[in-house]
Amino acid sequence: MQIKKYTAHTLKEAMEKMKLDLGGEAVVLSTKVLNKNAKEKLFEITAGIEHQPEKEVSVKKEEKYFKENKHGFTKELEDLSKKIIKEREEFRKRTDTVDRTISDDLSQDFDEILEILTAREIDLNNARKVIEQLHKYEKFLNKENLDQYVISTLGAMIPTEAFEINKNSRPNIISLVGPTGVGKTTCIAKLAVISKILHNLDIGLITIDTYRLGAIDQLKIFSEISNIDFLVAYDPDDLRKSVDKFKKKDIVFIDTVGRSQNNTALLQDIKKILSVVNIDETYLVLNSSTASRNLIDIASKFEVLNYDAFIFTKLDEAVSFGSIFNVVNAFNKPIKYLTNGQVIPDDIIAADSEFISNLIYTGKIHQ
Repeated sequence: MQIKKYTAHTLKEAMEKMKLDLGGEAVVLSTKVLNKNAKEKLFEITAGIEHQPEKEVSVKKEEKYFKENKHGFTKELEDLSKKIIKEREEFRKRTDTVDRTISDDLSQDFDEILEILTAREIDLNNARKVIEQLHKYEKFLNKENLDQYVISTLGAMIPTEAFEINKNSRPNIISLVGPTGVGKTTCIAKLAVISKILHNLDIGLITIDTYRLGAIDQLKIFSEISNIDFLVAYDPDDLRKSVDKFKKKDIVFIDTVGRSQNNTALLQDIKKILSVVNIDETYLVLNSSTASRNLIDIASKFEVLNYDAFIFTKLDEAVSFGSIFNVVNAFNKPIKYLTNGQVIPDDIIAADSEFISNLIYTGKIHQ
């Protein structure tokens, strides 16, 4: 016999506990009142049953049923697992096929873009960098928006800087340097007129290009027409005195002599002359129609003059513009201006990364 005890606040509750636990066949063996404290008492029943409770019998029956049908359950579970795995694999294959189709389509487009970029004379390594950036946006790309993403990506990789001059107690001194024939003097004339007319600034011009035939006359005639003060400096002492005469100007532009990047001695001479005054900014002027390899060589050797930014000239003479991208990425210096003709001051364009990226990708100046 199995014997158990049950306690409750009432005898009825204790009986119900007994029946719930042992069933209706349980026998009450004894009852007792327990005084827990002065205010509370409990009833205790001692009960017994001759056979195993129904709950345990039920559990045993379930165990027996499970043992007898174990093989069937296992097989059903295995079949279900195989079905789930199969459906998952089929879904993966379907989605992989879709992704692969998209990827394959973009891969072909990327190959075409790579060809376009290299045809625009962007060197292969830089073109691959552009493709690498495009891969980051692969989920958002399609045939309709791909060209615009290429242009945006190119633009993000082209540093530009606005031409901003604030009036100070002393003039901002800007020098233009570069090889022979790139258009430095014409650039200075354009910048001088823009600064005077558009920004209402007081401008002074100084040239140290006393070697090139007609260089002085060119700026002198321009200064007289535009009513801008102009001085010539033949040596470092002249340059110092000229800058001092222009000490009340807002901007002083200094035109330098054009020199080959291979003539290191003459580049040092320019550096020596310019070192006598406090130059705020130096712009390297480059011909955009020059091959990338030559431009990079020029930019590298002119670094002795510590230039801060680029001006690319003669867009109207170039057949492709990828060399611009190659140079700015090689030296990580911003572009200030672009010029596309000889007309003063019209043929000059403030540097804008979106305009330049369109220019490079389409190969067209006018969109």
